[in-house]
Amino acid sequence: MLTKRIIPCLDVDKGRVVKGVKFFDHVDAGDPVEQARRYQADGADELVFYDISASHEGRKIMADLVRQVADNVFMPLTVGGGIRTLDDATRLIQAGAEKVSVNSAAVKRPELIAEIAQKFGSCATVLGLDANRVMIDGVEKWRVFVNGGRVDTGVDVMSWAKQAQELGAGEIVLNVMNADGTTAGYDIEMTAAVSDAVSIPVVASGGAGSPQHMLRVLKEGKADAALAASIFHFNQYTVQQVKQYLHEHGVAVRLS
Repeated sequence: MLTKRIIPCLDVDKGRVVKGVKFFDHVDAGDPVEQARRYQADGADELVFYDISASHEGRKIMADLVRQVADNVFMPLTVGGGIRTLDDATRLIQAGAEKVSVNSAAVKRPELIAEIAQKFGSCATVLGLDANRVMIDGVEKWRVFVNGGRVDTGVDVMSWAKQAQELGAGEIVLNVMNADGTTAGYDIEMTAAVSDAVSIPVVASGGAGSPQHMLRVLKEGKADAALAASIFHFNQYTVQQVKQYLHEHGVAVRLS
């Protein structure tokens, strides 16, 4: 039986881990290397590292910081933010990332997904999908956002998820902006819809506030993994506490 993964997320801005609500109003949450070490010791299955302002500021992700994190942990590391070209992705893989996550640049030029997949394989190619519920003429739409949640692309979430899989993405991190940082729970409906629409793993992101939220999104939301930041960064729960709860409620997880 495949185990479900629990993945802490390090949103990094100017070399520090930060956490916001719905992508804004960020507060400091510590040093990336120290946080990465703590999560490895606590039994995290993977770590996601996002340079959250790289795309908006038009700069490349900080490969040196990625290298520092990768040198200090031995769990899989997914890195995203500011990846615009195959060369950018290559530089991060060389710095120690196991997977690279693309968002803004891939929406503008979908071929980037295929280029990364052809060079490094689908298993190393992740679509970071920032989704938002928006009202258009009184009708709710699920839209793809880019540039750190600042720009509505007008692209439909479901269509983009399917296209990304066809281009070679091996995983989708679905971050629902309406829920991000609220600790009020994941968007179960959207997560389940995307999970049903594709055959590749879907990582649920945005809204985790308790082990119960993770249980729901892994079962009802059909996610393959649950990503969280606030509840781990600010010591509300440990990864092990979450995993023990999931185990007790019938979810297969890796217990250390």
